[in-house]
Amino acid sequence: MVGPTHCPRLGAAARLPAILLLVAIAVGRPIETWPEQPTAGGQAVVSAVIDGDTVMLADWRQLRLAGIAAPKRPLDRPDDTPWPLADAARSALAALVLGKTVQLADGGGARDRYGRVVAQLRTAAGTWVEGELLRGGLARVCSTADDRTRVGEMLALEDEARAAGRGLWADPYYRIRSPDEAGDAIGSFQLVEGKAGRVATIRGETYVDFGADWHSDFTVTIDAPARRLFAAAGMAPDSLAGRRIRVRGWLRFRNGPLIEATHPEQIELLPP
Repeated sequence: MVGPTHCPRLGAAARLPAILLLVAIAVGRPIETWPEQPTAGGQAVVSAVIDGDTVMLADWRQLRLAGIAAPKRPLDRPDDTPWPLADAARSALAALVLGKTVQLADGGGARDRYGRVVAQLRTAAGTWVEGELLRGGLARVCSTADDRTRVGEMLALEDEARAAGRGLWADPYYRIRSPDEAGDAIGSFQLVEGKAGRVATIRGETYVDFGADWHSDFTVTIDAPARRLFAAAGMAPDSLAGRRIRVRGWLRFRNGPLIEATHPEQIELLPP
């Protein structure tokens, strides 16, 4: 089975999984790189940890950690076997926040399609929770066009963990896939790495092809609003032709495997 993480887009529908209380375990050196003036989102006490990136607050709100996706049990298939390291990610998050007061910031008012609050978290000790999980290799960067806060820093921490082979980066289940392997992972969140070929804009949508046959090869699409974000970031889609890139997102099937890039942080330029 594929589908290592769940990275929902912001939306309105609500859903309430069962609460799972956990015993905390020790984690490594905390990351204390919080902005001096984070966007105010208030404080709350974490009463339960549901999975590696979702907690229950004492006021009965569910909160999803912004910008990351940890191994877990799929929300739409709650009886399925958890993905590898789901328990380790959940335990690490519990060690950081369970029973503690946390500061919500950067997107603290947003809600995802399951009705959960989406926010960056800081502990009273100053630990940036998302950063700590990424550094330990127990989550991957999974941003949205609606919330791109601190994604550059998060990608750097993910790179560090991957280079060191920490956590999920030591498990082949979470490997970075080649364009030829992308078709084996439809319906899941993946990182795909390869050399981009032709770039063409047709009826307002830009297609970045990774093979000679667009009917079956891996493709990245970028629509008009996303192109404006790419241009503002100095990454014009046309400039991707011939470049080695790493793209992250949900794989779907449309004339072959496809990832929709809604914001530039989904694509990383790699050395030749």
